[in-house]
Amino acid sequence: MAQPLVKKDDDRDDEADYSPFLGIEKGAVLQEARVFNDPQLDARRCSQVITKLLYLLNQGETFTKIEATEVFFAVTKLFQSRDTGLRRMVYLMIKELSPSADEVIIVTSSLMKDMNSKTDMYRANAIRVLCRITDGTLLTQIERYLKQAIVDKNPVVASAALVSGIHLLQTNPEIVRRWSNEVQEAVQSRAALVQFHALALLHQIRQNDRLAVSKLVTSLTRGNVRSPLAQCLLIRYTSQVIRESGTNTQTGDRPFYDFLEGCLRHKAEMVIFEAARAITELSGVTSRELTPAITVLQLFLSSSKPVLRFAAVRTLNKVAMTHPMAVTNCNIDMESLISDQNRSIATLAITTLLKTGNESSVDRLMKQITNFMSDIADEFKIVVVEAIRSLCLKFPLKYRALMNFLSNILREEGGFEYKKAIVDSIVILIRDIPDAKESGLLHLCEFIEDCEFTYLSTQILHFLGIEGPKTSDPSKYIRYIYNRVILENATVRASAVSTLAKFGAMVDSLKPRIFVLLRRCLFDSDDEVRDRATLYLNTIGGDGSVVETDKDVKDFLFGSLDIPLVNLETSLKNYEPSEEPFDIDSVPREVKSQPLAEKKAPGKKPTGLGAPPSGPTSTVDAYEKLLSSIPEYASFGKPFKSSAPVELTEAETEYAVNVVKHIFDRHVVFQYNCTNTIPEQLLENVTVIVDASDAEEFSEVSTKPLRSLPYDSPGQTFVAFEKPDGVPAVGKFTNMLKFIVKEVDPTTGETEEDGVEDEYQLEDLEVVAADYVLKVGVSNFRNAWESMGPEFERVDEYGLGPRESLAEAVSAVISLLGLQPCEGTEVVPSNSRSHTCLLSGVFIGNAKVLVRLSFGIDGPKEVAMKLAVRSEDESVSDAIHEIVASG
Repeated sequence: MAQPLVKKDDDRDDEADYSPFLGIEKGAVLQEARVFNDPQLDARRCSQVITKLLYLLNQGETFTKIEATEVFFAVTKLFQSRDTGLRRMVYLMIKELSPSADEVIIVTSSLMKDMNSKTDMYRANAIRVLCRITDGTLLTQIERYLKQAIVDKNPVVASAALVSGIHLLQTNPEIVRRWSNEVQEAVQSRAALVQFHALALLHQIRQNDRLAVSKLVTSLTRGNVRSPLAQCLLIRYTSQVIRESGTNTQTGDRPFYDFLEGCLRHKAEMVIFEAARAITELSGVTSRELTPAITVLQLFLSSSKPVLRFAAVRTLNKVAMTHPMAVTNCNIDMESLISDQNRSIATLAITTLLKTGNESSVDRLMKQITNFMSDIADEFKIVVVEAIRSLCLKFPLKYRALMNFLSNILREEGGFEYKKAIVDSIVILIRDIPDAKESGLLHLCEFIEDCEFTYLSTQILHFLGIEGPKTSDPSKYIRYIYNRVILENATVRASAVSTLAKFGAMVDSLKPRIFVLLRRCLFDSDDEVRDRATLYLNTIGGDGSVVETDKDVKDFLFGSLDIPLVNLETSLKNYEPSEEPFDIDSVPREVKSQPLAEKKAPGKKPTGLGAPPSGPTSTVDAYEKLLSSIPEYASFGKPFKSSAPVELTEAETEYAVNVVKHIFDRHVVFQYNCTNTIPEQLLENVTVIVDASDAEEFSEVSTKPLRSLPYDSPGQTFVAFEKPDGVPAVGKFTNMLKFIVKEVDPTTGETEEDGVEDEYQLEDLEVVAADYVLKVGVSNFRNAWESMGPEFERVDEYGLGPRESLAEAVSAVISLLGLQPCEGTEVVPSNSRSHTCLLSGVFIGNAKVLVRLSFGIDGPKEVAMKLAVRSEDESVSDAIHEIVASG
């Protein structure tokens, strides 16, 4: 097919690529496929047509059943040609068409003939095709040939059989596992590819047997694996064994580490790199173990091959996250890579240097990065921005140079994600480095003058409303904010009005000017802007008098909404207009307000209150209604919290029981939801006998039995305990289900009059500290923390002992405290050695509590934690520390 002449564009590095298959259509190619039926076959022409068919198939073109069958039968006629090139195309075509079982029979004999051919190329390809298109029954017939092929002297044939075995292991594993002896023999082959494929297959056969894998690795690490590819595989399998076995507790040595270190002196570069990467990825790797790996990676940094430079710098970049000091020796080599033609290498070099550099090198790095930023794509720029943010937090004295750099690139062209990364970085620097506040806020103000992203403008205005009034000269920001009211869309205008109101509320001297600007906003074309302006004028004193803003007004403007929006929306929908105003205190504060969905065995109906309440009634409302309808518990007041159902029986048992813990100020009520799963029985006078001998602070006050429990009809029985007022008492309770069993005739449904007393042992139940805490999130933790004040702050440090990972330690403490994670801080980045987690909630007695947890790895797998608690009540802060100390 003739190619048009393409004039090279001088402004571009590469010529445009044109496909030789441009514009081909399925119908035309199917017409061309008639050449397969010619008496005198043109091998070259047939190969071209098959190439077009393969292209269409790989582009996602679908053939109808009839079209596929016709093409398949036509292709089978090409077996009569002796042209080697055409035969290879025929094999490919048969594989791609994936013929049905009845069509496979037509080519099976030809393929089996090729499998035993004297031409090795035919044999190898026939094996691959046969294994791809045959089922288990035909496979047993050709198994003998496949075993012979595995140990064939020709490496192409042996590799074909081994690769086919890898594919067949997914569909016919029992057949492939019988080839272990032959595969074991192939592992000793002198041919590089055969050894590689044999090792891969042998590992897959044994992968579910850890001992067998360990023996395989042990035998091969002592032997001589010639193939570099096989050696790379062996290194990966060795790393897997090391991860599963851990270090030797007596000597402190790591099994097989000597083998990995020995591979660093291999003559093949791929093996050296694989071994170096394996060492750097070992869990709990020490500086002594890292040193030889870092040394060879440093040599790769000056390699003439781009792929080696990229591999080395990417690995060092990962190491720098956990062991920055180990990488500092490579800094000089990496600085030379900043000007590398490959921008991926240059980006990785810069971000690694930013992680490992010292304070004196910051200015030099900034100069080099400035020239480099315009040449890379946005995704690389984001990586650089995040690295600069980390560097600035590491060296706060260098904030001016780094803040200027961020502000300069903020004014350049870029997409939303890139701009957002810069804005987020500036915001974090303003929050964490007090000296950077004024310059950082001005940079953000200048940015919103020409910002095309509504989301970023509103976020910056919100942040400006919080931080701007606290600066030495708040008036200089008013011009930037009011410009947004004049020039922007309705969303940004509304946000700007809220920000102006915050300045008016916090800075009394600016109130007259703010009132003038807000009154102008009353004539805005958008109703949201007008409504906000009206609200704020009335709230902060629109009569023009300059008086100090009330605390309630400041709380309204700056305080966080501690009620989930979903719950607020549900309550507003349920509110019926009446003389009584809507009471926001009536909105449930539980984070998850959803119908009660209890765990149950498959096929069982929900137990207790399991059937979802009609309408949008929340779980809390459903429980509250149920408890208030019981006279014995009406005097207890409103429950502070109702727990999620806790299963007391295993799935598929005779009786399904779970319990919900209702926490009151002076009482705890256990609601046992029971279901009878035996059709031939009726249970009567159902109670739960609770032994509270391990819960000394609790005393039982009443039991409400369940009169009747028919088959598959949920019911509840209650037990109430008294406890000290407002105290988070904890304890363990033993439960025994007691009842009278009456036989039921399954045909008539009649119940016998006489019954038999019986009992059924249930699982133990615990009341824990987390039961006295409501999960209530805050929209802005920093503001909530500052507004809470340090008056009742309590700080202490704790050792959490050895943990599998930092994430496991964070999860355990969150579960222990029962508080709501804020701002996604419950997620711990991989390979992180320190982490800060923010929690919020309401303690029993309706006392708000905020917790800041700082975790760090202290020694091998030892986790240390600093716990800072702020609350409205001193006793609550102490109680949180007691929970952690005793937990």
